[in-house]
This record gives sequence, structure tokens and C-alpha cells, in this order.
Amino acid sequence: MTKDQPNNKISRRFNGVVVSDGMENTLSVKVDNVKIHPTYKKRYTTSKNYLCDYRKDDIKVGDKVIFEETRPISKKKRWRIIKKV
Repeated sequence: MTKDQPNNKISRRFNGVVVSDGMENTLSVKVDNVKIHPTYKKRYTTSKNYLCDYRKDDIKVGDKVIFEETRPISKKKRWRIIKKV
């Protein structure tokens, strides 16, 4: 880092629904996105699952959560739960 470059860290945040809590310290969160087809202009939904780190036991399947990007925690975990919505 030089003096001219700010130390602003951009972290991505998503809202999603917990779909699995069977793993230890890990939750699987599903995020839905609405896209529009370029030719036919029809809306359709795509979804993606993220593995998020969470050390407490107060979030269950079906809860809505907010999570953000963080350092790599394991091979597939790069996200951390911020709070329950």
C-alpha cells in the first residue's frame, strides 16, 4: 500500500435462506437472483448455494440471514454469517 491508495476494503454481502445446517460450524445458504432473458425479455430465477461459517446454534433451516465475504476458512468456505433477519 502506498500513501495514495486508500485502505478501503470492499466486501460483498448477500441475503439468503438457510437450506442446510447438518454440518458442524457451517450453514448452507441459498441466494436467488432474478434475471431477464436478453431476447425474449422473460424473467427467470437462478439460485446459488454458499457455504457460510457460523459458530452458534441459534439459526435453523428456513431462517433468512445476511452474510458477507471473508478470508478463506476452509476449502469451500469463504463467507461468514453477519446476522439473522
